[in-house]
Amino acid sequence: MDGQSDSIVVLGIGNLLWADEGFGVRCVEALQRQWQFAHRVALVDGGTQGLYLIQHVQSARRLLIFDAIDYGLAPGTLKLVENDEVPRFMGAKKMSLHQTGFQEVLALAQFTGHYPRELLLIGCQPEELDDYGGSLRPAVRRALDDALALGVARLRAWGADPRPRPQAPAPDDAVTPATLALAAYEGGRPDAAAACRVGDARFLPCA
Repeated sequence: MDGQSDSIVVLGIGNLLWADEGFGVRCVEALQRQWQFAHRVALVDGGTQGLYLIQHVQSARRLLIFDAIDYGLAPGTLKLVENDEVPRFMGAKKMSLHQTGFQEVLALAQFTGHYPRELLLIGCQPEELDDYGGSLRPAVRRALDDALALGVARLRAWGADPRPRPQAPAPDDAVTPATLALAAYEGGRPDAAAACRVGDARFLPCA
């Protein structure tokens, strides 16, 4: 049996700095905070790394992806896409460069012969993307718990042995850096009256 024989990778992709674009990463962050899994399960904050994610895809027998996807549905709507349909949906309506990059990752993994046997994409329809330094909108935030429940159910079916985590992971073990964790990220953002209307002044100074 090779190293890929029973491995499971859970991948959250997207850009935390662009409001609902961060949905996938927030899912993996919350999943790690609330659950623990068998050792063969890897949780990965994929961010916008593009082709640098190839090793994670190649190592996975089963791959679960969380991402914000423009399905043309109501904001916060979740849609599950599986197996051969996943690459098509990852690039059907591109919202950012990371989706094009991840399509290429899947194609390259398939070309090399190291491709997951099973893929599941749990995608959420975004409401707002054009808010640099912003966070998840309420409709998308409300979808987080349902997305996690769907993910945990599939991981259980895949033999990932999900168990409630008795305490939060140590900061050094967290998939998302402490400074970008949801509570810290939102706590440092100015309120609406003080925030720059073209973005968050911490990252994009107002003119």
